Amino acid sequence: MTDTSIANAMRRPRGVRKGAAPADETASAGDGLPDTRFLETLVGYNARRAALTVIAVFLRRMAPYGLRPVDFSVLSVIAHNPGVTSRQICAALDILPPNLVGMVKALQARELVVRKPHPSDRRAQGLHLTTAGQKLHRQAQATATELEGEATAALTPDEVQTLIGLLRKVYRRGPAQGLGDDAI
Repeated sequence: MTDTSIANAMRRPRGVRKGAAPADETASAGDGLPDTRFLETLVGYNARRAALTVIAVFLRRMAPYGLRPVDFSVLSVIAHNPGVTSRQICAALDILPPNLVGMVKALQARELVVRKPHPSDRRAQGLHLTTAGQKLHRQAQATATELEGEATAALTPDEVQTLIGLLRKVYRRGPAQGLGDDAI
């Protein structure tokens, strides 16, 4: 799936357009909204709705730092793995190499990241946070931790851990285990 189609798939559903015919009254749950009971039985639908809710808050809270979710993820991987290579980041975060190049250049332009020769691979360069990058990461990580707590406030700590574990099972399965585009 291309980045554009992923972005389109992650967009919120559009509302009813002006002049559109009203939804069938029998499909309503009684509150004027269309019946979404079937959608609510789907993992993908629920995961998407939860992700959109958390991402909306994340975008607002990370705006002061100038970080999008993917930028935060890249900074976090570098912070927790000093010297990590671009190839390793791409593999860990499922980012296409050309997309990461632009992100790293932008982080370098903001003087948050520097490249240094890799100690064991002369062809590779390791990525490291600068002092400014470390400071920004600490602040952004504290904000992310706080907003995750707010986003999951309706869940117990055990439920949060269960949810994370179940979601990991879904996304770590991936195409190698038969969950490719042709399986959908």
